[in-house]
Amino acid sequence: MAFELIDLPYDDTALEPAVSAKTLSYHHGKHHKAYIDKTNAAIEGGDLAGKTLEEVIAAARDSNQGLFNNSAQSWNHGFYWHSMAAEETNASDELKSMIESTFGSVDALKDKLKERGAGHFASGWVWLAVKNGGLTIEETHDGDTLADHDGVNPLLVIDLWEHAYYLDHQNARPSYLDAVSGKLNWKFASENLARGTTWQYPC
Repeated sequence: MAFELIDLPYDDTALEPAVSAKTLSYHHGKHHKAYIDKTNAAIEGGDLAGKTLEEVIAAARDSNQGLFNNSAQSWNHGFYWHSMAAEETNASDELKSMIESTFGSVDALKDKLKERGAGHFASGWVWLAVKNGGLTIEETHDGDTLADHDGVNPLLVIDLWEHAYYLDHQNARPSYLDAVSGKLNWKFASENLARGTTWQYPC
């Protein structure tokens, strides 16, 4: 069964002004869709047809760069859409306690995510994740992902590729990071923490 482009979990205007409907239309409807289509074309009729997207990513890593890039980017974008919310959400007591213990406060964590995202060279992703039992901020470059990393459970991600923000923020990544940090979905992060296993791309 082929992978599908998942629906956005909110209206295309829901993230404005941080992310405009026009940006979501291009980013979701063109960029994400292209990654899904290329992944499906690459696995059609082969041994990976019928596997989960996470299994495809793991199989392609270090062996098929083109398939890895497209499958990992498909997963990253699905995770990114869910990492944002139309309305403000709150962290669970468990997540809030971990955030306060590690970073001092939710606002301090946002500042650290913005700092790491702004300082990241070229394209990539900045993540909030659980690693070795504690919270950590991780960065991946280009199309890399945490989807198949043993011992790492991603909770949230922010896209650092220019197509995520160039229409709305004139290529000013710090402006985008400042805006999107107010749209982070702490409910989604809390669910990922409570489950204790990596989010699965919907089939």
